[in-house]
Amino acid sequence: YTAAIYASRADISPVVYEGVQPGGQLTTTTDIENYPGFENGISGQGLVSVMRAQAVRLGADVRTGAITSADLSQRPFRIVVDGSDEILAETLIIATGATAKYLGLPSETKFRGLGVSACATCDGFFYRKKTVAVVGGGDTACEEATYLAGLCKKVYMIVRRDVLRASEAMQERVRNTENIEILWNCNTQEVLGDEYGVTGARLERKGGEIFDIAVDGFFLAIGHHPNSELFSKWVNVDKEGYIVTDGKTSKTNVEGVFAAGDVQDPLYRQCVTAAASGCRAALDAEVIAHGGGNINSGTLVGLVFGAGTEEYVLPVIGAEGAAVFPLRKAVASVVVNLHPGAAAHGFVLAVLDVQRHIRFADLISGLHDLGRI
Repeated sequence: YTAAIYASRADISPVVYEGVQPGGQLTTTTDIENYPGFENGISGQGLVSVMRAQAVRLGADVRTGAITSADLSQRPFRIVVDGSDEILAETLIIATGATAKYLGLPSETKFRGLGVSACATCDGFFYRKKTVAVVGGGDTACEEATYLAGLCKKVYMIVRRDVLRASEAMQERVRNTENIEILWNCNTQEVLGDEYGVTGARLERKGGEIFDIAVDGFFLAIGHHPNSELFSKWVNVDKEGYIVTDGKTSKTNVEGVFAAGDVQDPLYRQCVTAAASGCRAALDAEVIAHGGGNINSGTLVGLVFGAGTEEYVLPVIGAEGAAVFPLRKAVASVVVNLHPGAAAHGFVLAVLDVQRHIRFADLISGLHDLGRI
């Protein structure tokens, strides 16, 4: 929704398809206390609702439906909704998120949001001075266990093998944390609870021993799955399936396609960082939508003189060197598209602080064919 908010204010007229779970993982979180602007916290569903309402108020066309296929081989991109309806798009922001991996237990689903969580950073605060369990044996599990150990009275790590898969540094942190107890060779049979939430977990140790532990919270740390399959034929993804973006931008390897949120973030996976990346994606897409080119900071796009004669000269300085091109149309409109807000009232226009600029080769081509800009 953040991308839709920014795109709407930029007059791009965005169309948003909410997918099968509008709001994504945020809707499975009960209370959110680490999102700025809400002094007393807000529910996950509540935050999704106000974001959606803001996007709609600003002009976003928010629709129900899920994208079932896409063809990004050429622009306009062809997007199929619910297997039948086809829409065309000049730019595309992929914000499909990532899905936390769960064990697949019915009881785990029953208590999701009532003590079962896949985000210690999001929900650990609610278990201060209590006892919790963390499932997993990799770096993520060790990191979440040590984070929770700073808040909770006791942390059990439920590990299905007799060794941790985490790096030696992370294992050392776990070993040196007194209130972490590792339960080796254990699998979870059932999450226990009552009408108020989680009360414990039933475990089976290798060899057949079954026993219960009393916990107030049950945290899954067995990984996330980025929802990128529909687009991985065209956009580059890493070995885990996360979409690869160019540096600090949201650009993918496909011109006009951008990625935002957890689908491109294997590290932080927070609602506030997802919102920030949605802002970046909309700003990046704005340049394309308004006739610009690729974003890549650092280029100086010369000076434009005059706005009332038939011929102009635009010195262009870029990585490939400098060149001068005669222009046969008023330049002010060109500058507006290259750098929105830079063109003032028609005399000397300096574009010296270009944070979002056109790729040099595209600029040369565009200046010879002003109809494209």
